[in-house]
Amino acid sequence: MAKVIITGNLKDNILKKFKSNSKKIFQLMSSLIENPKKGKPIGQIGGIVIKELKYQKYRFYFITNGFELKFLSIENLHNLVIKFVKMSDKKNQRQIIEEIKDILKKLGTEGF
Repeated sequence: MAKVIITGNLKDNILKKFKSNSKKIFQLMSSLIENPKKGKPIGQIGGIVIKELKYQKYRFYFITNGFELKFLSIENLHNLVIKFVKMSDKKNQRQIIEEIKDILKKLGTEGF
């Protein structure tokens, strides 16, 4: 199925902030391997889709190839890469989304 990547910086932030609950968050992120269409779409830059997963009051943002996600069936998503890049709480949600869009516009997916 799909491949889920979590950036090192985000992994460290999750472990630091959630401690024992971090296992639940990593399981939530890993659930995208079996169901890659999960998550709420936030925006799109070029062919890259930005989506979010919610856990309590926190949001975890990931990017993926929008064309493959939209047009292929779940069984055919073998080469899909899902990359978790940022997390936020409700109060700085808009700022983080704009930051992700800015990085994608300037550097593309290599910026993460």
